[in-house]
Amino acid sequence: MKILVTGAAGFIGSHVCLYLIARGNDVVGLDNLNNYYDVSLKKARLERIQKFARGALKENIYEGAQTSAIGMGSFSFVKMNLEDKSGVENLFALEKFDGVINLAAQAGVRHSLKEPFDYIDSNISGFLTILEGCRHNKVKHLVYASTSSVYGTNTNMPFSVENPADHQVSLYGVTKRANELMAHSYSHLFGIPTTGLRFFTVYGPWGRPDMALFLFTKAILDGRPIDVFNSGNHKRDFTFIDDIVCGVVCAFDNPATPDPAWNGNCPSSCSSTAPWRIHNIGNGNPVELMDYIAILEDCLGRKAKKNFHPMQPGDVVETSASVETLHAQVGYKPSTPVELGIRKFIDWYKEYYGL
Repeated sequence: MKILVTGAAGFIGSHVCLYLIARGNDVVGLDNLNNYYDVSLKKARLERIQKFARGALKENIYEGAQTSAIGMGSFSFVKMNLEDKSGVENLFALEKFDGVINLAAQAGVRHSLKEPFDYIDSNISGFLTILEGCRHNKVKHLVYASTSSVYGTNTNMPFSVENPADHQVSLYGVTKRANELMAHSYSHLFGIPTTGLRFFTVYGPWGRPDMALFLFTKAILDGRPIDVFNSGNHKRDFTFIDDIVCGVVCAFDNPATPDPAWNGNCPSSCSSTAPWRIHNIGNGNPVELMDYIAILEDCLGRKAKKNFHPMQPGDVVETSASVETLHAQVGYKPSTPVELGIRKFIDWYKEYYGL
């Protein structure tokens, strides 16, 4: 299969590319390499993928992962904005992708308070070009990234895809919910199988520098205080990157199908008469933020100085994922405890930065 992975230089996207190549898929990676965070980290991720595809990187990718192919796949990279309508159209026409995994997006809740138009350009206009590419080129399955942020003010824990998601508290969450609805219209009108995955606080090696684990680690090692919001009274469903990647690929391998039990008088929020599905993809075991910090301190052998701050606009107190639908469909079962996941991140961080 030839698969387009957008956001290929990103945290999740780069790991997904490696997994697909390892099992023999031909991957075309797309990314615009914007400066939302350190571009050199994005380039280093790409270099790692390219070395792996050439057979020059000998590390064991995704230890224990179930891969089905017998050889190594190929990788090529395209630098492009998703909202480049003609560029994306030409790419689809040239490459004739069998499937698409769309992980490119403008991420971050807090950034959306400062630069809201970035989210419309990338997450709305950009996603539309992907849908159009799938529509006109007979793509067999589109898997795309959504987010736990779509649940917004919902406090019914754990978050279930069977519950409505109509009260987002950030523009980021709004754009991701819009993606789910846009995908449904294309699945309904054109029969394109689409699967949306609501990610829950992904962390691990090669992670994003704007996320808590990265920020905390850098500050503690630099001897600076860490910023802890809502006085530390947060709980998050931290999900390790290897578990996420296995879930993404398994979902991709099982294209969405119409739900024969769907009833318009009592409609499910995660399935349809169209080939459209929504799943949570998380750990299913939320952790108190202060406990998470304590594990990090133990791994680093240092205590953190803490600056406590009020709740940030657009943030939520708790996230918790019900992953029952993804488990039922593809057998998704995350297995990495936070103690191990944080340790793996610290090992990578020290190696990458030469500490």
